[in-house]
Amino acid sequence: MRPMVEERVERYGEWIELRRDAETRVATLLLDRPEAMNALSAELAARLAEACAALAADRATRAVVLASTHERAFCVGADLKERNRLDDAGLRRQRRVLRAAFGGLLALPMPVIAAVRGYALGGGYELALSCDLIVAGAGAVVGLPEVSVGVLPGGGGTQLLPRRVGAARAAELIFTARRVPAAEALELGMVDRLAAAGAERAEALELAGRIAAHSPVGVRAAKRALRLGHGQELATGLEIEDAAWNEVAFSADRVEGVAAFNERRTPDWPGLDG
Repeated sequence: MRPMVEERVERYGEWIELRRDAETRVATLLLDRPEAMNALSAELAARLAEACAALAADRATRAVVLASTHERAFCVGADLKERNRLDDAGLRRQRRVLRAAFGGLLALPMPVIAAVRGYALGGGYELALSCDLIVAGAGAVVGLPEVSVGVLPGGGGTQLLPRRVGAARAAELIFTARRVPAAEALELGMVDRLAAAGAERAEALELAGRIAAHSPVGVRAAKRALRLGHGQELATGLEIEDAAWNEVAFSADRVEGVAAFNERRTPDWPGLDG
């Protein structure tokens, strides 16, 4: 039996919890504002940005799962009660804070998987869109309903959703502000996997563990090539891929990976410090 490895647990303010598993090299980033169904206030967003900055600097973590402690909601979007109290200057200040949170999540160098339970609406769904993969529970409901309250998706939704589902389908979803149940969301490409209700975090963690078992140098470089190459002309994309290949090909991870394959053993990746 393998020895138990204790998780390292950190709190960022009242509503964000970060758990890092030293054995699996997977971190779990938890939205923990259950009384408001994880509505995105300025305070929650600021602490989420701080947690993302800590993860970005973490050379040991190989994959991240973004999840919620709430049974009925991943995140219901912006905190409209807070927003109702803001004047124009306050709204601009809040906007900068929220952009930093979305940007921090989107910029994480390791793969990030959203585990969506319940509602993921507006900014909540944009948090999921900022991840690389989305695992949704069978009872999940996703969507970008911002135009129904006089705004538009401002956490990357108008840019990230078309990259998933195509421009015309994204336009229909955004213009109609409709909420999409999990099974249809899977068909449309709004989410990537459908799990049994309540099992989405476990499935996301299993997927993250499979990713984390591979070369951290290779996986991070592959993510960067995927992100930078998307939408580029083919020639430009191939140059981006070549730069990523050269970074990995002359790394200690490549040496270890080839040796392990030939010796028929599990690789012991040197990783980012190799």
